[in-house]
Amino acid sequence: MTGTDNMISIAVIDDHALFREGLREILEAQEDFEVVGEAGDSDGAVALVERERPDVVLLDVEIPGDDATQTVTRMREISPESQIIILSMYDGPQLLSRLLAAGIRGYLLKSVHRQELISAVRSVRNEPDRLVLAVSRDSFAQVQGGGSKVVLTDREREILELAAQALSNYQIATRLTLTEATIKRHLHNIFTKLGAVSRIDAVNKALAASLISPRRDQPAPRPRPNTPGLRGQRSFP
Repeated sequence: MTGTDNMISIAVIDDHALFREGLREILEAQEDFEVVGEAGDSDGAVALVERERPDVVLLDVEIPGDDATQTVTRMREISPESQIIILSMYDGPQLLSRLLAAGIRGYLLKSVHRQELISAVRSVRNEPDRLVLAVSRDSFAQVQGGGSKVVLTDREREILELAAQALSNYQIATRLTLTEATIKRHLHNIFTKLGAVSRIDAVNKALAASLISPRRDQPAPRPRPNTPGLRGQRSFP
């Protein structure tokens, strides 16, 4: 760890430079906080944590490179003493559950007040066993209860299937005779339900859970011929 007994060393990880600068200003206004470095992607984040061994890592969930769960796992392996707080625009229960299992000590929505962020940093550093969450009641309840089956509305499925075809929000809105704002709102709800951090992530998770149908131009998997013990059944790779 780079911080002294009284100073809390912090690494700031986010791919938006302006957000990092604003976060640094908030943190360094505290006499006991020291920002020891910044990074904008997963590899840079891991290298920074390995070099500085900060007390606390503030990690944006959508940085380029490895997904957040993999990044957290890598950080925990090289610097298990560093306490990781996730910063996110979304609080889907599936994503939250995966990150908690990977070893994060905090999960804050980016809409939190600065004082909540400051308190969270001090809490996880001074009480390593403490968990700090600032998420919706629904997400917290689902995580506590072990999660529940994701259900998309017909409209959400329709929008996600069009998103899977790489259509823009404007194109989807035009096709469905809706406004772009409505499409964005539906996508935000979809991301939250699936614990997704991007369109591609949402589409992949929805396909894996059979919540949407594959694109029509993609051939269905073919059965393997002469599979022992499965006569009359299809076996897929």
